[in-house]
Amino acid sequence: MNELSFTVPLWMWAAVTAGIGVMLAVDLIAHRDNHVIGFREAALWSALWIAVGLGFGLILLAWQGGETASTYYAGYLIEKALSIDNVFVFALVFSFFAVPDVYQHKVLFWGVIGALAARLVFIFVGAELLRVFFWTAYLFGAFLIWTGWKMAVSKDDEVHPDRNPVVRLVRKLIPTDPRFHGDSFFVRVGGRRVATLLFVVLVAIEATDLVFAVDSVAAVLAITTNTFLVWTANAFAVLGLRSLYFCLAGLLRRFPYLHYGLAVLLAFAGVKLILSETPVGKLPIPLTLGVIVVTITVSIMWSLIATRGRPAGTAGDETRRAAASTPAARRPAAPHSTHDKESP
Repeated sequence: MNELSFTVPLWMWAAVTAGIGVMLAVDLIAHRDNHVIGFREAALWSALWIAVGLGFGLILLAWQGGETASTYYAGYLIEKALSIDNVFVFALVFSFFAVPDVYQHKVLFWGVIGALAARLVFIFVGAELLRVFFWTAYLFGAFLIWTGWKMAVSKDDEVHPDRNPVVRLVRKLIPTDPRFHGDSFFVRVGGRRVATLLFVVLVAIEATDLVFAVDSVAAVLAITTNTFLVWTANAFAVLGLRSLYFCLAGLLRRFPYLHYGLAVLLAFAGVKLILSETPVGKLPIPLTLGVIVVTITVSIMWSLIATRGRPAGTAGDETRRAAASTPAARRPAAPHSTHDKESP
């Protein structure tokens, strides 16, 4: 694997982390009114986040040179591509629980914070394991290949958020009101503090993202074990996940073959990780970048050509009818609850 080693001063870690916090705060303030985010607004925010991610690569180019910047861009691209699969699952979760559009951004905002925290932990743990125990490269590589194969052959499997063990555990441990109460995660009902259905949705989003976090962090670690590059590639890609969702949620039918491309990328990352601990050694970064760009381009073009003339729809269209028969979907939203609300 690429083992770029350079000293990252503490102030650089602090500056990047503070910058991410500022961007999250700006995003939260800009959407504090819980309005429905349209395609145009989502596209503008997506362009902003992509510009920030690409711009950071230019900073690395000026600071550490072309190899470091190329390594970062390879990690950023593969993470950005894998985040598209998150969008499919998010759409299914929102459809299953019949989450009103105006509250979806808030759930995704707090979901992204949880995703960043989980990835930070996985990055340091995974990098340290690869550094200390060389044979973990074979385990991570095999896991990525298996994940890619599973993604390719089982994409049409239904997602049942209510069966998620974490969601079921939360419902057992925390008193829950099975309704929406505006955008609140917790409310008081009869003097008792309880979680709302929106909190259950947040737990479902966080629980499913943990699986994506393991996949994506392992894929970027296959490119480099430099924790600063892995962290920034993940962070800047995940920051744009909310706007990416609102951009693609209505167009997901146009990408039926994209998951094959993502499966190829995961399998490629696994092979790359395994080869790094063999006489073959690490594959060159230009080759890695080329494989990522070609794979994404081919899968997108294949999807667009195959679905030419098909009306766009949400990924949840097929699941919405099934979800409509569930208790969660039949419960009416209560955006103006008379109960006292508490901030999340």
